[in-house]
Amino acid sequence: MKYRQLGRSALKVSEICLGTMNFGPQTSTEESFAILDAAVEAGVNFIDTANQYGGHLGVGITETLLGQWLVQDKARRDRIVLATKVHEPMSEDVNDRGLSARHIQMACDASLRRLQVDHIDLYQMHHIDRLAPMEEIWQAMDRLRAQGKITYVGSSNFPGWKIAQANEQAMARHQLGLISEQSLYNLVERRVELEVLPACQAYGVGLIAWSPLAGGLLAGPTLDGRGRRGAEHMAQAAAARSTQLAAFEAFCLSIDQSPSLVSLAWLLHQKGIASVIIGPRTLEQFSSAVPAAGLHLDEGQLHRLDEIFPACGPAPEAYAW
Repeated sequence: MKYRQLGRSALKVSEICLGTMNFGPQTSTEESFAILDAAVEAGVNFIDTANQYGGHLGVGITETLLGQWLVQDKARRDRIVLATKVHEPMSEDVNDRGLSARHIQMACDASLRRLQVDHIDLYQMHHIDRLAPMEEIWQAMDRLRAQGKITYVGSSNFPGWKIAQANEQAMARHQLGLISEQSLYNLVERRVELEVLPACQAYGVGLIAWSPLAGGLLAGPTLDGRGRRGAEHMAQAAAARSTQLAAFEAFCLSIDQSPSLVSLAWLLHQKGIASVIIGPRTLEQFSSAVPAAGLHLDEGQLHRLDEIFPACGPAPEAYAW
């Protein structure tokens, strides 16, 4: 496993980040633990979750499961960079959501209890909250840092302008600000290249890519109709991009690599990427994704992928004369 600095911080994270959204609602506790064990064994030191994860089992379930794994062996906590998120509704309470200072404090305390740890390495804002002033947000984050409950702050699903606003205000407060942004990014969905990725690079914010396989669209053909690719909406998406996906799969065949590995490796070749999140449902899925960290694509291969999945181009030139 290789490691990269997370943005301009000195913190190093594995190129592959283990996403845990499936743990609990889709993946049993036993298999979740097996995946976590395999991840640590493979050198993955970056584990991402969120307070809302839990699906039909209820919010907080995934954090609780992860906490159970952590307490099995107290040495595990020191070996991983633990990341979770705040913003999404946790109950019907009107204040039990968003990025008010009150909710940030309460949500962090609740995450610590579920995770059974005394601090969170990377505390991420899951979405922007247009009602919460950045001054209020930074006040809450400063308090959590002072209490020793969080170490770094990151964002998720933020537009470029909000990343700029957040870090400008942090600099005015003589503080580090955001060190990471977690964004939707893959060969099919490249809009982050317009504004988000340039903003991250300008402010020293490491980009963490989520949904690297576009929900399974880039994982190759499904033979048995199972999994996300077999769902009706995914079948429709695959049909709409049939020519493009056929060219991609032919390219992967020509270099004797699976589409999923090529998709993950392509992201790791993009400037500004700190880590790529994989969200396996099974141990087999996890094991099959790990080799992507060591897969090198040459300039010709990267150019061919750009031909198949064209870039948006730089902003504002991509949309203005």
